[in-house]
Amino acid sequence: MNIIIKPVVTEKMTEIGEKLNTYGFIVNKNANKIQIKKAIQDLYGVEVIDVNTMNYTGKNKQRYTKSIRGMVTGRTSSFKKAIITLAKDEKIDFYSNI
Repeated sequence: MNIIIKPVVTEKMTEIGEKLNTYGFIVNKNANKIQIKKAIQDLYGVEVIDVNTMNYTGKNKQRYTKSIRGMVTGRTSSFKKAIITLAKDEKIDFYSNI
């Protein structure tokens, strides 16, 4: 099971990461905090102190088109986000392998 899907790299998460030493990841919906902690430690070689998780549900979206279809409706996908707090002297550099 692939636990970590991708890191959350936004302005807000970058600022929080610099101040509080926390990082965000999109993770598998079925993964628990222990599995997420172990996956981060194995992948990045850092010491994880705390893991907080949030479940986001998909939202209904609709838009109007001029073609025959008229109103097009759909739904965004749901996902799970994990906020990882690292030890005081640990860092994760997402841009090192680019």
